[in-house]
Amino acid sequence: MNRNLRVNTYLTIAAFTIAAFASSCATKKQTERTVTLKTTTTPGGSTATATIGAGKKEGIKKFSDLIGKVKADTGLFNTYKVDGKYYFEIPDSLINREMLVVTRFVKTPTGLKSFGQQYGGEEINDQVWKWERHDKQVFVRVPSYSVRADSTSDMYQSVKNSNLDAVLAAFDIKAYNKDTTGVLIDVTDLYNGDVAAIGLPDNIKKMYKISALDNTRSYIDTVKSFPINIEARTLKTYRAGESPTDNSNAAVTFELNTSMLLLPKTPMNARLNDDRVGFFGQRQTDYGTDAQKAEATGYIHRWKLEPKDEAAYSRGELVEPKKQIVYYIDPATPKKWVPYLIAGINDWNKAFEAAGFKNAIVGKEAPTAKQDPEFSTEDARYSVLRYFASDVQNAYGPHISDPRSGEILESHVGWYHNVMSLLRNWYFIQTAAVNPNVRMAKFTDAQMGELIRFVSSHEIGHTLGLPHNFGSSYAYPVDSLRSKSFTDKHGTAPSIMDYARFNYIAQPGDGVTHLYPQIGEYDLWAVKWGYSYFPGKKTPKQEKELLDVWTKEKAGNPLYYYGRQGTSIDPRLQNEDLGDNAMKASVYGIANLKRILPNIEKWTFQKGEDYDDVQTLYNEVIGQFNRYIGHVTMNIGGMNENFKTYDQQGAVYGFVNKSLQHDALVFLNQQVYITPRWLINNAELSKFDNGVVIGRIKALQVNSVASVLNQSRLARMFDNQAKNGASAYTVADMFNDLRPGIFTNSTPDEFKRNLQRGYIDRLRILLNDDANPSFPGATPAQLAGYGLTPINIALSDIRPMVRAELAKISASLPKGGDALTSAHFADLRLRIKEALYPTRPVVNIAAGGPGRLNDEAPQIDYDCFPQTKQ
Repeated sequence: MNRNLRVNTYLTIAAFTIAAFASSCATKKQTERTVTLKTTTTPGGSTATATIGAGKKEGIKKFSDLIGKVKADTGLFNTYKVDGKYYFEIPDSLINREMLVVTRFVKTPTGLKSFGQQYGGEEINDQVWKWERHDKQVFVRVPSYSVRADSTSDMYQSVKNSNLDAVLAAFDIKAYNKDTTGVLIDVTDLYNGDVAAIGLPDNIKKMYKISALDNTRSYIDTVKSFPINIEARTLKTYRAGESPTDNSNAAVTFELNTSMLLLPKTPMNARLNDDRVGFFGQRQTDYGTDAQKAEATGYIHRWKLEPKDEAAYSRGELVEPKKQIVYYIDPATPKKWVPYLIAGINDWNKAFEAAGFKNAIVGKEAPTAKQDPEFSTEDARYSVLRYFASDVQNAYGPHISDPRSGEILESHVGWYHNVMSLLRNWYFIQTAAVNPNVRMAKFTDAQMGELIRFVSSHEIGHTLGLPHNFGSSYAYPVDSLRSKSFTDKHGTAPSIMDYARFNYIAQPGDGVTHLYPQIGEYDLWAVKWGYSYFPGKKTPKQEKELLDVWTKEKAGNPLYYYGRQGTSIDPRLQNEDLGDNAMKASVYGIANLKRILPNIEKWTFQKGEDYDDVQTLYNEVIGQFNRYIGHVTMNIGGMNENFKTYDQQGAVYGFVNKSLQHDALVFLNQQVYITPRWLINNAELSKFDNGVVIGRIKALQVNSVASVLNQSRLARMFDNQAKNGASAYTVADMFNDLRPGIFTNSTPDEFKRNLQRGYIDRLRILLNDDANPSFPGATPAQLAGYGLTPINIALSDIRPMVRAELAKISASLPKGGDALTSAHFADLRLRIKEALYPTRPVVNIAAGGPGRLNDEAPQIDYDCFPQTKQ
């Protein structure tokens, strides 16, 4: 992944000082050695290389002269510590073997600003190394897996010639071991130096204006060897212009752990990716196929599960795997939450049963120092749920995989303490109307425990290879979520990997009590697809042929639909939504918000406390209402995405039904552009609001208009009209539906006046700003993949339609009225004139910036629970 190595950098850093004492005096002589670091970004990822430059050549010595009587720490490599130096004894049998190297924070200073990489246990970097011997030196090579060809292919040698492994570090051989089956090298400079591959990430260096590693305040703490791995713990102090704690130190200090784990000699049999089933994976260019092109091949990420009894497995019996998936709970975790976290892990066993395995996964408390003195939560051999003392409202589930095969090797789930605040607020706002048990300031431990169990299952799903399935919740009809019998059996969505939160649709009197997601039908299917074992040593291609049959059998059944995250084109693929009709679901949701808002103070009363909680929950109500607006708006100009293969009938992309798009505009007119005055509860607002909430409601209305008039959305609507004619919901239809909601016959109040100005401003932006929605360096195809449909707005039909709309509005504006109303309409006429005949730079009032559109953003997140992380 090397996710922190983003820029091309060349650094030469004084890395190590050797103290030598003459026999006749105590004068210290210093000899500098250097680490030359080069970080390179390639299509296959980023690679850091560091050359450890030798000082004065010393020649090869006898093993006993260097090591003496120091006892070896035996393991993957025998390691030695002699006079403050650390040595690796590398056996010939491990030369050219690939090893996974993972560096994590052990301890960090307080107040780090870098969200997502600031707590002990969080990963900094991972990389694959090979130790290579050449004459009197040993090199660390970093293989690349971005291109490949099978060793039997005619292209194999050509690929090798153009895919040379980078050299990370070079070491002089200091000695040969006693039977000359291995060599001894000094690795002190590697671990004690500033090497990006195993050191501080570049983004933190920039953030704190770090200039160099300070060797006088840095050291190697321990180097420990185990049967298949080596663990090196270091303390590194950097000179820094800004410290997160105290600038008078002019430094920042971190404790790091680097694990080097031997990869399997024979990689696991890879499973080819299928866009119709959701799995994290990796892609590479394969020159060894007969596709008559450089073919992009994708492999999914999954744990290696093989049945202990292959014959019983083949008979359809549930069989235990040869190696169980084990997750340890961080000893720092509050004891009362441990059982719930473990339960969330163990819940996945029912999914693995669908793949033919029993007891495939287990959560355990981490062993104590007495039980296992060698256990470490940073050790790459162990998967751990790490608990962070943090006010961040989040949790995330990453994993580390073998780049040769996609085999998941370990995972460190990140669990922030304050995720409980997030859960409490969501569960209250989304269910308090039907759930009297949450009408309190603080949930019981049992209530919070069940919510923690739900999040634990979700994050563990990521570590099993499952991404978010944003399309899953669309499978259930809205009214089914008002049924007690249905929700008791199915929860809120067929997949716990959707962002289908809690049941905001159920109404008082429905009797619904099961209000949160659970591992569902899709999850069982995905695990079956990804983890089923095929005996007989089948090739990935042969397995794919069998899996294709399964996939086509499920095609068309919404329970087994996978909807990817990362596109804003398909209204079914949204976070925080429920049901198969956003308009209907949102009407139910708003009805519940209207019941909750007036009761916030009463339901969360806390004697002697201020009104911070009332303010928090009031803002959560507004935020939830805004989510409903977003769910509905996505239908306008929306397209459904259903990945298929040649042997499947039907369209991959199709436009949302015309009537649904019209219904979305009707909803916005009724629920948003007619001011939602139910959001203004003076009894509650008087306890905390100092003039902010009214402005938030106004901004909500204006931003809604800006989203409807998003140029990517308009581009798709013109595309629909060109392809489908009268059956399309057109831009003209949209303007005709939208205009009466913005400009009503009644005298406009302060909200409506603000909305009308926002509408004119957005039209002015479309008419005069040529900016396209984009990400730096993104191609038109990539933009389209995110739903940011590219369009040449200057030459498109957007401008003529906008001019016509402005002319209609200008012609319909009344004259007269009271002083404020008259001034408002006069102002609108001037704004329209300025839009049609601009005399000044375009400024987007809604977005607050010059010449930029408030465009929809793709729904991107980083393998985490709330959409805010990593």
